[in-house]
Amino acid sequence: MHKNIRNSDVLEYHTNGRPGKIEVVPTKETKTQRDLALAYSPGVAVPCKEIEKNPEDVFKYTSKGNLVAVISNGTAVLGLGNIGPLASKPVMEGKGLLFKIYADIDVFDIELDANNVDDFVKIVKSLEPTFGGINLEDIKAPECFEIEERLKKELKIPVMHDDQHGTAIISSAALLNAIELQGKDIQKVKIIVSGAGASALACCDLYIKLGAKIENFTMFDSKGMVSKQRTDLDERKSKFANHPKSKTLEEAMKGADVFVGLSKGGILSSKMLKSMAKNPIVFALANPDPEIDYETAIKSRPDIIMATGRSDYPNQVNNVLGFPYIFRGALDVRATTINEEMKLAAVKALATLAKSPVPELVNMAYQKRNMTYGHEYIIPKPMDPRLLPVISLAVAKAAVKSKVATNIIKDWKSYEEELQNRLGNNDNILRVIINKAKQHKQRVVFADAENYKTLKAAQIVRDEGIAIPILLGNVKKIKSLIKSNNLDLKDVEIIDPKSDEFEDKRNEYGEILFERRNRKGYNHYEAKKIMRERNYFGCMMVEQGEADALISGLTRNYPDTLKPVLEIIKVEPNIKKIAGMYVMLTKRGPICFADTTINEFPSTEDLVGITLLAAEKLKSINMTPRIAMLSYSNFGASTLEESRKIKEAVSILHKNYPELIVDGEIQASVAFNSELLKENYPFSTLVDNPPNILIFPNLASGNIAYHLMMELGNSEAIGPILMGINKSVHILQLGSTVRQIVNMVAIAAVDAYVKKQKSTH
Repeated sequence: MHKNIRNSDVLEYHTNGRPGKIEVVPTKETKTQRDLALAYSPGVAVPCKEIEKNPEDVFKYTSKGNLVAVISNGTAVLGLGNIGPLASKPVMEGKGLLFKIYADIDVFDIELDANNVDDFVKIVKSLEPTFGGINLEDIKAPECFEIEERLKKELKIPVMHDDQHGTAIISSAALLNAIELQGKDIQKVKIIVSGAGASALACCDLYIKLGAKIENFTMFDSKGMVSKQRTDLDERKSKFANHPKSKTLEEAMKGADVFVGLSKGGILSSKMLKSMAKNPIVFALANPDPEIDYETAIKSRPDIIMATGRSDYPNQVNNVLGFPYIFRGALDVRATTINEEMKLAAVKALATLAKSPVPELVNMAYQKRNMTYGHEYIIPKPMDPRLLPVISLAVAKAAVKSKVATNIIKDWKSYEEELQNRLGNNDNILRVIINKAKQHKQRVVFADAENYKTLKAAQIVRDEGIAIPILLGNVKKIKSLIKSNNLDLKDVEIIDPKSDEFEDKRNEYGEILFERRNRKGYNHYEAKKIMRERNYFGCMMVEQGEADALISGLTRNYPDTLKPVLEIIKVEPNIKKIAGMYVMLTKRGPICFADTTINEFPSTEDLVGITLLAAEKLKSINMTPRIAMLSYSNFGASTLEESRKIKEAVSILHKNYPELIVDGEIQASVAFNSELLKENYPFSTLVDNPPNILIFPNLASGNIAYHLMMELGNSEAIGPILMGINKSVHILQLGSTVRQIVNMVAIAAVDAYVKKQKSTH
C-alpha cells in the first residue's frame, strides 16, 4: 500500500456518501410523466420492435455499444489471492472506475460464484445481449486460459482477460523501445522470464509476435527452470522448455540481454545483474515489491534500462495504459473480437507515442521539468491525455483492416477529434496543481487549526508532500484534537499567537502594522493587541516571509476573514482591485467563475482587471484562457448600463490584448453552444474555442452561479482563489470539506511559488 495511505482512510473513502465507487446515472430526461412514458411503458415498446426487426439497432437505442462487463470469480486477485467473488467486488468496481475516467466506458461489475469453467462460460455467454464487451479479471490459471479461449470462440463481442494481455501489451511497447535504445536486435536477445502464470505466458507470446525467437527464452516457474527434463509441464509451458537440464536463475542470468519478472520480490541480486550482457534490460514487474529494487539495479548497472510496476519509479508498466483504450476502439467499430492485430496495433502506438514530445501538462503532473524519450521514459505516463485518441484510433483501424469490425468508420479525422474531446479538456487540472505543489513545497499557515477538518487536511497535506503545514491556535486544544481523532501531526509546528512565548513576535508585527495603518484607524496599542488574532498574525507571517501562504476562513464569514488580508498584504503592482475566482470541475473540463467574492458592482475598468487576473491565474497552471464575459444579452442586443459596461470592457481587451481569446457580452448558454454561435454570431472568437473562464457582470450573479453549479450541477469547486495580492493568502468558504481544504492548500502553494518566481525576475 502507498506509504501515506492508512487503512482508515481507505475505508472512509469507500463508505463516504454513497457506499462503493460507481453508480448508474440516467442519460435521458425523467422529470415528467411524458418522459417516463417515453422511457418505459408504453413508449419503450417502439425501440423494442425496431430491434426485433433489426438487431443492429440495439446500438442505436440502448447503451450496449458503450457498456463493458468486468467479470471475476475472485480466484486470483492481485496481491490477495483466492478471496472469492464477494471480497473481490471493490477491485472490480475500481476497474469500472478506470474504464470510465480514462475512456468514458460504462461498466457493470459482475462477481460470479462459479469456479467451474463450464459454469463460468455458460453464465457469461448468457450475458452477451447486454454488453458490448467482456473484461475478464482476476481468474486463476489455468482456468483463465480455457475460459477466455472458449468465450472468444463462442461470443461475437470483444473479450479480453486483462491480467494476461494488459501486461503483455504494455511491456511489449516498453520492450520495443528499450531494445532500440540499447542498440539490440529483438531476434537475437536472450530473454530470462521469472514467472510462468497467465501474464508471463501472454507476454512471451506477444514478444514472439514482435520478432523474439522462442529458442532464446529461458523461463522459470515456482518449481525452477522450465526444461525438457521436467515431467509436470502443461502445453503452454512446454513450448518454452528450451534446455535439456535445469539451471538456477543465477546461472541463467549470465550473458542475458533481457530479464522479465512476473513472480515475487527480491529474487534478483546485484550479482546477477552484473553478470548480464552489456546494456541490459530489466522489467521487474512483481507488485508491490519488484524482483530487485530500482535503486539497487541502477547502482549495480549504470547501463541498464529498468521498468517496474510501481508509480514511484520511471517506466511504470501499468495496465491502465491499455485496456480502457483498447476497449474504446473495439466498441466504437463494434468489433466481434480483440484479435492479435488489434493488440499489436496498441503496442506499436504506445511505443511510438513515447517518442513524441511530452505535453507540459504531463510534465507538471509527474513533477518533471521535461520528460524525453530515453532510459527513464520508454513508455507514456498514465495521465497523458493523448493515450485515448492515439491508442483507440490505432486499435479501431486495426479492427477494420483485419475485418473484425462491423461498424466501419468513414471519417477517421472526425473520429480522432471525437476521441480528443470525449473526456473534456484539461481533465487532469487538479492532479496537475497538486503535483506542481509537491514539486515546489511551500510553508502554509493554517489559521483555523482548532478544528478537526483543518487538522485532518493538514495531515493529508503533510503526508502527501503537498506543503509544509504550520498550525495556529491554542497548543493544548490542538494537541487534544489530534489525540482524540488519532491524527499524526507530531512533527508539525504549532504556534499560539496569544501565548507569552510569542509576545516579542506580536510586538514586532504590531510595529509593522502601526507603521502602515497609523492614519487608518490604528493606534500603537491596538496594532500590537490585534496580533493576538490568528488571521492577523498569520497574514503578517506571510507578509514577512516567515511562511509562504495562508489558509483561513473555515469558521468565520468571508468579509471578517478578508479584512486583515486587505490591511496587511499589499496588492500586486499595477493592480487597482483584487478579485475572487472559483474553479468548477465539470464534465466539460475546468471552468473558472470570476468575480465571485469581492467586487459587488464592477465598473468597466474593474471588469477588464478581473478578466486579466483570471487569465493570468489560468496561465500559471499551463492552461490557455478562453474567456466569455457574460450578460443577459448577446452582442449589443441590450443598451442597458450593465450590458454596455461589458461591451466596453471587451472592446478594451480586444484592442490592448489582441492575443487573448475573449468575447461578450454573451449569454451563458450561447457561449457553450458552438453551433448556435456559428449560425448567428460567426464573428465571435469563441466559435471554435468554448470558454474556460466566465466573467460575471456583478458579484451576485457570479456567487449565485457557482453555488448552483456546485449543488445542482454535481461539480466540484476549488476556491475561492484570491487574485491580485502579492502574497499567497486564500480564504475558504465557510464550512469547507477536508477535500476542499486540501485542494485550496495546493492552489495556495502553487500561487506562492508563482509569486516568488515573478518577484525574482
